[in-house]
Amino acid sequence: MSQHIPAMPDRSSWILPAIPAAQSKAHSLRATPALLDEIVRVATQGPWLPTQESLARHEQLSTPAWFGRDKFGIFTHWGLYTVPEFANEWYSRNLYIQGTDEFKHQIDTFGAHSEHGYQSFIPLFTAQKFNAHEWLDAFADAGARYYFPVAEHHDGFQMYASRLSHFNAVEMGPKRDIIGELREATLDHGMHFATSSHRAEHWWFMSHGMEFDSDIRREAEANTNTERGGNLDGFEYRGLKHGSFYWPAMPEPASHMDMQSKPYPSDEYLQDWLMRTCEIIDSYQPEMLYFDWWIGHEAFKPYVMLMAAYYYNRAAQWGRDVSICYKENALPWGAGMMDVERGGYNQAMPFHWQTDTSIAYNSWDYTSTLEYKPAGEIVRTLINVTSHNGNLLLNVGPRADGSLAQKDRDILHTIGSWMKVNSEAIYDTIAWKESDEGPTPAHSGSFNEAAIDYTSADIRFTSRAGIVYASVLAPAGGEGAEHLHRSVLPEIITVKAYREYRDEDHSPFHGVMRRVSILGDPENTDLPFTRDSEGLHIHVGEALARMRAAGTLITSDEDVLPVVLRLEEK
Repeated sequence: MSQHIPAMPDRSSWILPAIPAAQSKAHSLRATPALLDEIVRVATQGPWLPTQESLARHEQLSTPAWFGRDKFGIFTHWGLYTVPEFANEWYSRNLYIQGTDEFKHQIDTFGAHSEHGYQSFIPLFTAQKFNAHEWLDAFADAGARYYFPVAEHHDGFQMYASRLSHFNAVEMGPKRDIIGELREATLDHGMHFATSSHRAEHWWFMSHGMEFDSDIRREAEANTNTERGGNLDGFEYRGLKHGSFYWPAMPEPASHMDMQSKPYPSDEYLQDWLMRTCEIIDSYQPEMLYFDWWIGHEAFKPYVMLMAAYYYNRAAQWGRDVSICYKENALPWGAGMMDVERGGYNQAMPFHWQTDTSIAYNSWDYTSTLEYKPAGEIVRTLINVTSHNGNLLLNVGPRADGSLAQKDRDILHTIGSWMKVNSEAIYDTIAWKESDEGPTPAHSGSFNEAAIDYTSADIRFTSRAGIVYASVLAPAGGEGAEHLHRSVLPEIITVKAYREYRDEDHSPFHGVMRRVSILGDPENTDLPFTRDSEGLHIHVGEALARMRAAGTLITSDEDVLPVVLRLEEK
């Protein structure tokens, strides 16, 4: 079990357990004890301290100003796990689980696991078509304002230059600093650079390779260093050394959500995780860090607090506004940005948050069997999230060779076309007093994103500079429509939140309308409207016809994407 770090202020007691001598000798060039001491020094020098009281005390840690303004970012999952372009980004784990499609695919395509395991993908991962600026051209064209590439996934292959492991993209595979190139291209495009680490889950991610004759098991059996075997929390283990690509390959928890599962990550592993994370922080100065769920495990707690204080103190030195994007309860409330994976909230929340989801339903990396989401669905997700006080981080999976698939490009281009017309209702907005109107709510919770058939009565609200934006989610849907693929556009759109204010019916709006217009109208004319107890009835027929002719009424796959009404009061 990981030891708990003592309370402040006695910094002398913050020295972490020493790395075993055998390990220090094997990795003398990496000087890990000195790195750990430097991490502790920075984390405890202030202004932030690795305590709940310190990290949770300021709102600026949860919502950087730029993040609240920019609303829309791009995520990319790309690494060794993309080489087979099969199933999903958990291929590195699943290929070692006997009976799975990945297990069979590995044998049929690459050969027996004993000779052709996951590590054999490294020389195949050459990134011959990778061009960071071409990626960022596509992401910027889509309207994204920030970018998160994955620095290290659960498989343990680092996509950046590292002093802590030879298994990185600079020394092996592409022999390029992928994260460094992407950071440079991001900044050249005037976007905010962030990155993610999914290293925590590597503790158990490769464990199934120990269950049969695989390259992982053979490596463990060939290791005669008896110090590497033994018993941890009742689990027998043997073989793999710190420094091995597959290390430690410990038994996988029965439940991935058990935050006290055993065997507990060892101090040796947790220190390695801490050093890797701080190396990313120092080398690439990301404006936000994203972590997957397993840093919420009890064993990680003191190390996560050290990492957070280290990051925030470094950012103070840089003069940067940064935050940590986390899930569940991995950080104290207020110490970072809450993330909801493949989901969200169905109403405006009193705190800022983010959802991360993918361009496909069934994978985060590119595969040959992707089930793509329609561009219109992604735009509706962006509107829902923004109106509920959140941000959308949309994942795209580049191909193994480093190119972007044409389907991904097409979807990004459609989103960008819509944003060029309607981004005024997205960027730099805040939630209005009413977030939703209409019969169809958004989904709520994580891993809850089935397609929804919205109607022309489903409206979402945002506000900026005193102007309210009413986004009509399915202008051609028609109230009660069974699907969105309708070509008949409405003549009148009714906004019920703007109905007349009466003693018995206190509507959200109690003021005087000055002007109503629609974003994308080439003539930008005032739209005629009437107002009664049922709502604000806006005559949009002629404006929509002008937009269709001008190409500012965005369509995709027979779907008319949302239109945005601009409501101005006197």
